[in-house]
Amino acid sequence: MKRIFLLLTFMLSFVQLRADEGMWLMTMIKRLNGVDLKKQGLKLTPEEIYSVNNSSLKDAIVQFGGGCTAEMVSKEGLLFTNHHCGYGNIAALSTPEKDHLTNGFWAMKKSEELPAKGLSVRFLVRMDDVTKRINAKLNNSMSADERKAVIDAEYKAVQTENSENGKYSVVVRDFFNGNEFYYFVYQDFKDVRLVGTPPNALGKFGGDTDNWEWPRHTADFSVFRVYADSNGNPAEYSPNNVPMKPKHALPISLKGYKPGDFAMIVGFPGRTNRYLTSFGIEQMVNKDYPAWVEASKVAMDVMKKHMDADQATKLDYASQYASVANYWKNRQGTIDAVNKNGTIADKKALEAKYMTWALLPENQAMYSGVLTDIKANYAQFSNRNVERNYSSQLQRNAKYIPVAYQLGSLLKTYADQDANGKAAMKTKVTDAIERMYDGFNVKLEGEMLNSMVNLYQQRVNKGDSSPTLMAADAKNLSTMAYSSIFATKESVMHFVENPDRLKIDADPLLKLANGFVEDQKLGAEKYAKVDEAFAKNSRIFLDGLRKSQPEKAFYPDANSTMRLTTGSVSTLPVRSDRNYAGIKAKNNYYTEINGMVAKYKKGDEEFDLPQDFLDLVKRKDFGQYADKKGFMPVNFLSNNDITGGNSGSPILDGQGNLLGLAFDGNSEALSGDIIFDEKLQKTINVDVRMVLWIIEKYGKAGHLISEMTLVK
Repeated sequence: MKRIFLLLTFMLSFVQLRADEGMWLMTMIKRLNGVDLKKQGLKLTPEEIYSVNNSSLKDAIVQFGGGCTAEMVSKEGLLFTNHHCGYGNIAALSTPEKDHLTNGFWAMKKSEELPAKGLSVRFLVRMDDVTKRINAKLNNSMSADERKAVIDAEYKAVQTENSENGKYSVVVRDFFNGNEFYYFVYQDFKDVRLVGTPPNALGKFGGDTDNWEWPRHTADFSVFRVYADSNGNPAEYSPNNVPMKPKHALPISLKGYKPGDFAMIVGFPGRTNRYLTSFGIEQMVNKDYPAWVEASKVAMDVMKKHMDADQATKLDYASQYASVANYWKNRQGTIDAVNKNGTIADKKALEAKYMTWALLPENQAMYSGVLTDIKANYAQFSNRNVERNYSSQLQRNAKYIPVAYQLGSLLKTYADQDANGKAAMKTKVTDAIERMYDGFNVKLEGEMLNSMVNLYQQRVNKGDSSPTLMAADAKNLSTMAYSSIFATKESVMHFVENPDRLKIDADPLLKLANGFVEDQKLGAEKYAKVDEAFAKNSRIFLDGLRKSQPEKAFYPDANSTMRLTTGSVSTLPVRSDRNYAGIKAKNNYYTEINGMVAKYKKGDEEFDLPQDFLDLVKRKDFGQYADKKGFMPVNFLSNNDITGGNSGSPILDGQGNLLGLAFDGNSEALSGDIIFDEKLQKTINVDVRMVLWIIEKYGKAGHLISEMTLVK
């Protein structure tokens, strides 16, 4: 590996206009100056946070499954993440007979740990700035295609230079709407196994009712282990693999916390739009998100109907339903928060200040017209954006369309082969079929297809719609699907044994899927010039916005790259419409286990609790994990700046010890992906003491605790 001495020389201090705003790239902190983090409570040196050539904090943080964060907590490859992050893998490893999702699971020895098929974790090896290199070859007179060609060529060159012949995955990303560029070198481990999970009643306590709300009482964690080959390198699953040994594992604090204590979070936040214009926010909350909310609710209702009727279906669709429900509530909450908090007015005030700067003679030519142009762009593609939201939910939830489209092309190629060609392809084809129909409920999917296409026909503007979907008989699409080659796994397998090119060419479901996809491509072409102009205008606007505020340290929007956010343990004002279970206002920064029991409703899908858990609480058998005041803590608040993708991220004290796992935000600030509210925006964390107590006392898996380093 190249010896690149990229130890951060960043200063451990920075200015923030709002106290804890910002999801900072590790190498960007060096830009900042102002408030001394050491005075706030940070004890770590720069090298202990980020180092290329030595063990550092970054080496304990991984991207989990592509959409969450996890942290290494032992030298034997043990990791913690959220229960909702492991949810899909836990459900996939469950059956009605061995229902780990409902009943929980604890491996009492490594040989009992369950391989999670398709799950991988990603370690950051190093990152670097290639902005000057790429921008030197770009200019604003380029067309979108010319610009893309230059960027793609540079991306490919950077990847080749840093992958070490495929040893590492190299990703190059643009930041600030294409004004800056960084590359990230990763190492991916693909043998990850489930070690332990609390039952769903604990891991998802409160369900959709408490989701995005405070106070929370949720044991939102799960435990996995990463495996490597005998040399410590990434490898596909093998019974001969051994637990990987991370460069750093987080010590775990049992000391607790109080309001004002320093706290930082490191993770992989997914996406924010902090520099979205007022026009973009208006489009989002008035048109885009209402479409998302409505389509999600229709899909949820179909799923729940069939999930409630059959346990196997409930397990098969548990992860999909949870994900759709989470974003359904998030999107509606965002609409409400934006309207309540005056977000659009705040953006307009910022844009007015920008225009004062942009109209100065030296800035006018480049920057004064872009806001007007962006407003015009939104007017041009407003209805198209609404169609995209209904379309995306249709494609996500109506599986008959992606199944037919993806398998249709493969089966046509298969049908055209001679006998030898078919024999060579057969394994690939059957594997694809098994994967596509895993957990596929025919009746549910038929009803889903009818419902989602019917909604699309009712809500989408005809001029921006798919003619194929508009012409479909939405009431009878399920009947068409059931008569298709793609109706069931068995019907597709029958075609594999008896391939007929004429039959597949005539298949009505495949025609629907292909027509819909082709319509989407034509729609993209229709708006290509507008999208090109919008991308350029957005890039120039953000360039100007940053130049207009030279005193401000700007951070880039989240884009699933590793970020650090600092803050402190924090309280939230009490609301009259929430169940605080006896919490005093001054203590509204944590919840404890008696409050969890106070919410208990026997037999309730969201608030039931296992009897053995209730018995443990009654005995007050909290061991070394009780707070010094005697109670068992459950969740706590901090004012760190996070978003989706941060789920499972470690929240750390100033010495880098694990305090808990971030798992949610609060409804008062669901506009947080657009604008940071320093008074209202909070992170909800599960206390690591609750995690360890459940592992040892409830799960009786104390052998896992012995792997960890506890700081008392």
